[in-house]
Amino acid sequence: MKVLVVLGHQRPGSFCHAIAQAVVEQLRADGHETIFHDLYAEGFDPILREEELLKQPRLDPVVRRHADELMSCDGYVVIHPNWWGQPPAILKGWVDRVVRQGEAYRFGPQGLIPGLVGRRAVVFTTSNTPRDQELALYGDPLENLWKTCIFGFCGVEDFVRRNFESVILSTAEQRAGWLNDARQLVRQRFGSA
Repeated sequence: MKVLVVLGHQRPGSFCHAIAQAVVEQLRADGHETIFHDLYAEGFDPILREEELLKQPRLDPVVRRHADELMSCDGYVVIHPNWWGQPPAILKGWVDRVVRQGEAYRFGPQGLIPGLVGRRAVVFTTSNTPRDQELALYGDPLENLWKTCIFGFCGVEDFVRRNFESVILSTAEQRAGWLNDARQLVRQRFGSA
């Protein structure tokens, strides 16, 4: 299986980086071909330009490569912190530029035609607000965004999201346990090649 892993966190050494490392190591140990992008380290430009929206779009070569990788993969893992109920802007820009109309989805005479049918997706998020408080105050906007608005819209039905919280209040032992949870979830969702 070919799996695309995308990380959206600016600080090396963050818990999101630790999750990404654990996930990539597990996928490779299980024999999967893995493509990894650390958007901040790569300096990914999140700005969607008008020429990318044309019927015959002019795409930056980096965006074209990312879009081709998205379409060629069997599965996806996305890792990011919860910022104001959303992913960081760099990751939102990646979605805007890479999860492209005409490829990841299109519209036909009967409406939406999803382009990522049959694939799998796992999203790992982190937050500092305790889960019960977050749900009581805001619901779960990230679950809806990734499950329904992005992956579901594009035809990915095999989806799971795991949030780790409260990172700021967690112990080293809790974080080690969470990394094991991330490895197990990836192994469960993608199996061995």
